[in-house]
Amino acid sequence: MLLRGTGIIVGLIASFILCGSYMLGSSVARDTAIKAASTPPESTLALAPLSLGNPFAAKGPETSPPLFSQTHIEPGAAPRNPVIEQTFKVRKGDTLATVLGRAGVSRGDAHAATKAFAKKHDPRYIRVGQELKIRFKVAAKDVLSDGTDLGTFDGFHYTPAFDKEVRVARGREESFDASVVDRPVTRHVSRLEGIIQSSLYVAGKKTGLPSATLAELIRAYSWDVDFQRGIRRGDKFEVMFSFIRNDEGKIVRSDEILFARLTLQGQYRAIYRFEDGQGGFEYFDEKGNSAQKALMRTPIDGGRLSSGFGRRRHPILGYTKMHRGVDFAAPRGTPIYAAGNGIVEMAQRNGGYGKYVRIRHNGTYKTAYAHMSRYGRGIRKGKRVHQGQIIGYVGSTGRSTGNHLHYEILRNGHQRNPMRIKMPSGRKLIDKELTRFHAVRKALDIRYASLFKGRTTQVSSAN
Repeated sequence: MLLRGTGIIVGLIASFILCGSYMLGSSVARDTAIKAASTPPESTLALAPLSLGNPFAAKGPETSPPLFSQTHIEPGAAPRNPVIEQTFKVRKGDTLATVLGRAGVSRGDAHAATKAFAKKHDPRYIRVGQELKIRFKVAAKDVLSDGTDLGTFDGFHYTPAFDKEVRVARGREESFDASVVDRPVTRHVSRLEGIIQSSLYVAGKKTGLPSATLAELIRAYSWDVDFQRGIRRGDKFEVMFSFIRNDEGKIVRSDEILFARLTLQGQYRAIYRFEDGQGGFEYFDEKGNSAQKALMRTPIDGGRLSSGFGRRRHPILGYTKMHRGVDFAAPRGTPIYAAGNGIVEMAQRNGGYGKYVRIRHNGTYKTAYAHMSRYGRGIRKGKRVHQGQIIGYVGSTGRSTGNHLHYEILRNGHQRNPMRIKMPSGRKLIDKELTRFHAVRKALDIRYASLFKGRTTQVSSAN
């Protein structure tokens, strides 16, 4: 009996110990859970739909909705009410309201935010490919909610230009306020040069010339240089250009050429940027003659000369006939530029030419463009256009076997070979303008000589 009683007492003591440990463990677990709720845990894989929109959930395929490109938790934000930022791109046909709606913003908030935005920037001018950084405040109820809402809409940021940002923020109650903020940028000047082995484009890319700078270099010389026949292996290019970086170190603009020189078969062709003091500029040679001719020889970037001027066997009709223009093969949708200032004389389908535009430049010269996939914005009969303006896009309409531009220059009503015709010259500087140009030219020569090949210098900064 004594042993039996002792066993019972030991059993009771063990039971009390186990119960106490359980209660103590529950208390500690509860305290740990409470503490964990107030601070973000380490990254882990989140599988539940609850993690969608939870800024503390680990990144993974389930936490990355396809409608936005990145998630950002504002640094320094209070853990209890953090702000997350989603980036949405403007799609074709979008309005500001539809982008906000796609982000999950209510109609009332979207309307109020758009109204505030319109006081600083016209909502109709947001463009495809631009981004809206939309902000949400996340409360505890949003984290624990079964829905997919990101939180309370707090406003958005929009960058209409590389140095400007429009910020819309929630004010009191349901109102929103908008402001325009200058983005800090720095301007740099760089010098690059290279030897041409196959084409100016390939040589420029090999030397690291930014795409916008290269496109501007080709455009600047396109009035006078035949890029298909006028360039040989061993020719050389030199260029001094400026570019702008934003506060993230990204190049946001690089199409300003200050000086360039092509050495073609031993002959130099230099151009200098000369500003008119009213926001415009032109390129001039060393003597003050405009590098911009009255008509462009190649009104397309990157097109390959696929068929020249003269008699040839027609690829569709099958017999030999006169080809009264030149063809430039290029991908569908490549922009086509007006070869000179003038008035659109025709913009419609024209038999075998397909979609066709003809521009009258003066009493002597006209240019024609055929086989377009579509016309440029606003291009119609009677429309005045300027040199370099987009008038259409490469296609294969009419009698055509592939995407290309058929280009004609007409002098006194007769088609002439665009690759051989002597182009009418542009303007020539005189008097005070010529004196000022020579001062600018000398300053650019000194700056170019002071830069080593590939060297970049920061010339200004602004906030």
